[in-house]
Amino acid sequence: MLEELRKAVLEANLALSRAGLAPGTWGNVSGIDRGQGFFAIKPSGIPYGELTADAMVLVDLAGKVVEGRFKPSSDTATHLEIYCEFPEVGGVTHTHSTVATAFAQAEQPIVCLGTTHADHFDGQVPVTRMLTPAEVAKDYERETGKVIVEAFMECGIDHVRMPAVLVAGHGPFTWGRDAMDSVRNAIALEEVARMARDTILLRRAFGQPIEPIPDHLLRKHFDRKHGPGAYYGQQSGDSHR
Repeated sequence: MLEELRKAVLEANLALSRAGLAPGTWGNVSGIDRGQGFFAIKPSGIPYGELTADAMVLVDLAGKVVEGRFKPSSDTATHLEIYCEFPEVGGVTHTHSTVATAFAQAEQPIVCLGTTHADHFDGQVPVTRMLTPAEVAKDYERETGKVIVEAFMECGIDHVRMPAVLVAGHGPFTWGRDAMDSVRNAIALEEVARMARDTILLRRAFGQPIEPIPDHLLRKHFDRKHGPGAYYGQQSGDSHR
C-alpha cells in the first residue's frame, strides 16, 4: 500500500508541474495513508523531470523520515501540521503560483467575486497573519503550519469547505481528499485568483465597488457541488438514453 501511495504522490507532483504551477523545483505535494500513519512527500530540490515513485520520501506523524534516500521537502513540517490538525485531509499541495502568491504577498484574502470561485471555495480564501521573528527563528516550517491552523480556528472556518489558504508573504497551500485532489484545488485557486485580480482592476477602472457575490448565490454554487444534496456531475444511478 505504501508503494501505491508513493506512486499516487508522484503522479500528483507531476500533474502540478504540468499545470505550470511549479517552475524549477518550486512547490510540493504530499499524500497520507492514515491507517499506517505515514505520508509521502516530494524530496527537496529534485527537479520534477527526475522524480520517480521511489524518490518520494515517507514520513511518520512524529515528523521522522522512515524511508527514502533523499531529504524530504523543506515544507514537510507544514504538511505535517495540517495533517495532524485537519483529520479529513488526505493530501496537501504547496505552490508559489503567480497570482495566488501575489495575494499572499499583499496579505489580502481572495474575495469570492463570482460563481467560478464559489464552485470550489466556500467564501473568501483566507490569508494568515505574518509570522513573528520569534516564530521564524524557532521552527519556521512548523510555525507556518500553526498559523494556517490558527487562521481557521480563530475565524471559525471549515477546512473541508475551504481547502485553501494564503500564507502571508509566502504563498498558497491547498488540500483535499488525496494528493491529486489537493493539486486540483491548487489549480482552481490560481485560476480564481487570476479572475479576482482582473475583476478588481476592472471594477476600479469603472469606479465600481469591490463586493463579494450575494450569499445566496455563493451557497447555491458551492452546495450543488459539495453540499449534502449535491447534484453537479454524474450521480449514482444516472444513465444516458
